[in-house]
Amino acid sequence: MKKAVNNGVWSGSWVAERLGVELAGDDGLHSLLGLALRRNPRRAHLLVSNVLGKHVPQAPSVVHGHGFALGRRVRALLGPDEARAAVVLGYAETATGLGHSVADGLGPAPYLHSTRRPVAGVATAGGFEEAHSHATSHLLLPEDPALLVSGGPLVLVDDEFSTGNTVLNTIRDLHARYPRSRYVVVALVDMRSAADAGRLDAFAAEIGARVDLVAAASGTVRLPDGVLRKGQELVARHEADASAAGGRPHPAAGAPGRIARVGLCWPRGVPDGGRHGFTPAHRAGLDRALPAMAARLAEALPPDAGRVLVLGFEELMYAPLRLAHELEQIADAEVRFSTTTRSPVLAVDDPGYAIRSRLVFPAHDHPADGPGERYAYNVAGGGFDAVVAVVDSVGDTPELHAPDGLLAQLAAHVPHVLLAVVPSYAPEPPHVPERPAMLPEPLRGPAFSSYPPDEVGWLLQDLSDVTLEAPTEEREEAIQSGGAHYAESLPVEYQPSEQYQELFQAALRTSAARIAHAVGVVTETVLAERSPRPVLVSLARAGTPVGVLMRRWAAHRHGLDLPHYAVSIVRGRGIDANALRWLAAHHDPADVVFVDGWTGKGAITRELADAIREFEAAENVTGFDPGIAVLADPGSCVRTYGTREDFLIPSACLNSTVSGLISRTVLRSDLVGPDDFHGAKYYRELAGADVSLDFLDAVAAHFPEVADAVDVQTKELLAADRTPTWEGWAAVERISEEYGIHDVNLVKPGVGETTRVLLRRVPWKILARAGAGADLDHVRLLAGQRGVPVEEVAELPYTCVGLIHPQYTRGATGADGRAVAV
Repeated sequence: MKKAVNNGVWSGSWVAERLGVELAGDDGLHSLLGLALRRNPRRAHLLVSNVLGKHVPQAPSVVHGHGFALGRRVRALLGPDEARAAVVLGYAETATGLGHSVADGLGPAPYLHSTRRPVAGVATAGGFEEAHSHATSHLLLPEDPALLVSGGPLVLVDDEFSTGNTVLNTIRDLHARYPRSRYVVVALVDMRSAADAGRLDAFAAEIGARVDLVAAASGTVRLPDGVLRKGQELVARHEADASAAGGRPHPAAGAPGRIARVGLCWPRGVPDGGRHGFTPAHRAGLDRALPAMAARLAEALPPDAGRVLVLGFEELMYAPLRLAHELEQIADAEVRFSTTTRSPVLAVDDPGYAIRSRLVFPAHDHPADGPGERYAYNVAGGGFDAVVAVVDSVGDTPELHAPDGLLAQLAAHVPHVLLAVVPSYAPEPPHVPERPAMLPEPLRGPAFSSYPPDEVGWLLQDLSDVTLEAPTEEREEAIQSGGAHYAESLPVEYQPSEQYQELFQAALRTSAARIAHAVGVVTETVLAERSPRPVLVSLARAGTPVGVLMRRWAAHRHGLDLPHYAVSIVRGRGIDANALRWLAAHHDPADVVFVDGWTGKGAITRELADAIREFEAAENVTGFDPGIAVLADPGSCVRTYGTREDFLIPSACLNSTVSGLISRTVLRSDLVGPDDFHGAKYYRELAGADVSLDFLDAVAAHFPEVADAVDVQTKELLAADRTPTWEGWAAVERISEEYGIHDVNLVKPGVGETTRVLLRRVPWKILARAGAGADLDHVRLLAGQRGVPVEEVAELPYTCVGLIHPQYTRGATGADGRAVAV
C-alpha cells in the first residue's frame, strides 16, 4: 500500500511508529487520512482528514468536490424519485460543511445540521450523544419542524464512520419521533472494525427500515493493547516539553500582521448555514451572491498575496468554504480552506504528523457549556500571506478581538488578516404579540456600545446580527431613484487611513478647548432656561457624543447626575414614537432636552417639531419642547447653542468609531415593527479603531480652564436676541438652484455635514469659503482621496458645503460630473 503522501512521508507515520497504530484498507486511504494524538481521555488517536477542510488547509475545490461526489453517489443509489424526497442531516461540528456539500451533489434536497449552540426561542426537534467526543450533546433545531417529518429518505453525513454509535444514536432518536422506511449513511471513510461491521444491518432489521452506507474509502484502525495509556503519556511528555520551550507549539516571530475588516454584503434571507435548515431556494440565493462577495474579498487582499487561507469558524464551514471556492476561481493566489475547532489535539512539528502547529485562543461565541480554549491547526508556519477569518455575528465578540483572541493569534503569524462577518440566522418567532405590555429598557454598554453604561442609554433595538450595509454607490442610486429610503440600509463603515487618523488627532488637539467652551455654554444655557435637572435626549448618532459631554459638564460644574438617552430621528419619517412613549412613562416631558451635534440647513429641527406635534396629538401627551440644543448652530436654526461658528468638530470626522461604535439608525418595516424602537448596529469588530472615549476625555480635560470664559459667554447669550434667522436654509435653497440641483436634500452645508457626504454618500463637489484654513484640512484630504473637486467660493455663509451628485446613477456621470435635466 502506498503511504508516501507528502514529500515521501505519510502524515500518520509519527503516531504509527510510536504507538503501533496501523491504518489498513483501500489504496487511497493514506492520501485521505493522517494521524494525530487527541488530548482526550476517551480515545488516544485522531484520524485527521486531508480533504475535510477542518484541521488541514486544503484547496476548497477539493473539499467541496469530495462531498459533492458523495452526494452524486447517493443520488444514483436512491434514484431520481427518492432523491427528490430526501433530507440531508450533517453532524456538528466537523461534518457541517461536508453535509452541505453532499446535499449540493444530491440535488434539490433540504439540509439540516446538528448544533451544539442552543438558540433561544427555537424548539428542539431531537438530540443525541457522540460517545467519544470531548463535547457530546447534539441538538436539532429546524426552523420548520416538518423538515424531519417527511417520509422520504434521511441521509446522515459524518466525516468518518468508526464504531457506528453516533449514527445509531441519531437514527434511534429520530425514528422514534419521525419513522421512515429508508436511511443512507454517508462518510468520507468507513473505518469500522470487523466486530462493528454487522451492527448496522442488525439495527436496520430491528427498526424495520433499510440502511445503506456510502463512503469514499474504507479500512480499519488496528490498536495495540494499552494504546490509550501510552497515548496519554506521549501527549503529556510532549506538552511538558512544549511548556518548557515557552508554551507555544509554534511560537510567533516578527511584527504582528495587519487586521482589517471586509464587508461581504451577505444576501438577505439566506441563512449562514444549516443550523435551522438550508433549502434549495437558500442555495440558489447564495449562488447568485457568491461572485460579488468573492470579488470584495479579492479586492481586499494584498496584491502580492501568493498563498491565502480562508478560515471558517467551528460549525460555520459551508459559507466560508463556498466563499473560498469562489475566491479560488478569481484570485491569482493559491487559496486554501480550513476552520477553527473545539477539538483539543497535540501539535508536533514533524512531517510525519498531521497536526504541525496549533494556535490557541479563547472561545468567542459565549458557548452554552461555558468558556474554554479553541484551536486553529496548521495555520502557523503554513506560509500564508493572508488569512480571511470568516465568523458569524454571534462569534463577533470582544473575545474575538482581544489581545489573546483569534485575530491577534493569526496576526502573530500572518502579515495580513481580514475579518468577514456573516450574519447569524435566527428563525422568525412563531407569532408577534399585538403590543408589548412594556417597552424594553435602554441598551447600554458594554453589551451595546463602547460607552460606559452610565454615560448613555440607547432607546434602540440591536440589529447587529443583520447585514444592512451596502456599497455607497448602490445606496445613492436607490435613494435618489426613490427605490429605497436612506434609513433602510447602512453604508459600509469607512475605515480612515493612517494619514486621516493623524489629522483627526491633530484636529482634536487644536480644537478640544474650543469644543469644551461650546459644551459649557450650551449646557449652562439649558440649565438656566430649560430645566435645573434636564433629561438629555441626544439624536443618535451625531448628537450622542455631545450629550455625553454635556452630562459630564453638569457633573463637573454642578455635581449633577443627569440622565442621558439616545433616540432615533429619521428625515421624512420623524422621531421614534416608541422612544417618546418610554420617555413620557419614565420622566416629565417638560424636563426633556433634545441634543444634537450641529445644525446644517435645519431639516432635523423642522422634522423634530413636526414629529412632536403629531405625537402629542395622537398620544394625548403634552410637555415636550421640540427645541434642540446643539454644540454649533452655523445655520441659525435654533436658539440654544454653544456657538454659531462653523468650525471643525472632530467627532464629525469619523463615523461609529467616535460614537461608541454604534451605526447610524435604521428604520425598515421588516425589521422594526410598530411597537419596536428603531434599530442600530454595534460594530464590536471595530474596537481596535475606537476613539470614542479618547474624544470625550480630551475635551473634558479642558473643562477647568474654560469655566470662567463659559460663565461670561453664557451671561451674554442669555441677554442676547437668539431668534433663529434660518439664513442657512436660505443659502441652501440659493445654492441648490445656482448649481442646477433643484433638491435641497442634496445640499449639505457646514463642516460636519460636508464630512458626512464624503464619508457616506456620493459627493459631486465641495464648496469651500475662500480663505478657510485648518478647519478644512480633513475635508481636502477626503476629497482628494475620492477625486472630488474643491471649489473656493466668496461670501459663502458656511465654511464649506458638500454637494451630493444630482440624479445619480452608476456610470451615467458626464464629463463635468453632472447628469441634470435642465
